[in-house]
Amino acid sequence: MNVNPRIELDFAKGLRHILRQDPDIIMIGEIRDRPTAEIAIQASLTGHLVLSTLHTNDAPSALTRLADMGIEPYLLASSILGIVAQRLMRQICPHCKTSYTPSAEELAELGLKKEGGKFFRGTGCEQCFHSGYKGRHGIYELMPVTSQIKSQVLRSQDGEELRKVALAQEMKSLFDQGVELVISGITTSAELLRVTRMDPERE
Repeated sequence: MNVNPRIELDFAKGLRHILRQDPDIIMIGEIRDRPTAEIAIQASLTGHLVLSTLHTNDAPSALTRLADMGIEPYLLASSILGIVAQRLMRQICPHCKTSYTPSAEELAELGLKKEGGKFFRGTGCEQCFHSGYKGRHGIYELMPVTSQIKSQVLRSQDGEELRKVALAQEMKSLFDQGVELVISGITTSAELLRVTRMDPERE
């Protein structure tokens, strides 16, 4: 169903009509405002699997964003199963890929200490239009809403505090996944730092 403001069919009104059909799964293009968020939460509480998107910097911030929209903490804790954040990183062009020894400063930016290893970068060629990159690779941050996360949500919806709890439960951050791709020679440290510049881990 497409929204059409000219006939007063917005996300919230469209969702109300969809819920009358009693679907098993509901996909909402994007949660943009409080009415849409409230209906999405209500749908999940009544046995529907709801999938949607939200603009945030990382997975824990999605809970903060919903709280800022006016969703009560107990509703967040009761209704959300998990959150996935994703970014796309450019891959090193395989046609002009070369190795080099990273400096101590470059390693430090990635939180690495061991020297002597090799990193890779593209020198630029006709295949990649002299950019050094060709194609893209996703990095993902998966945060299941566990009992510990729920307890934290009920205490505080601060994104940094939620992030600490999630990382303590072995959530792998976008930055950490990106570091693995740099070590594997899939992307560069410069690309990782560009894509994750808003990552709280780096502040």
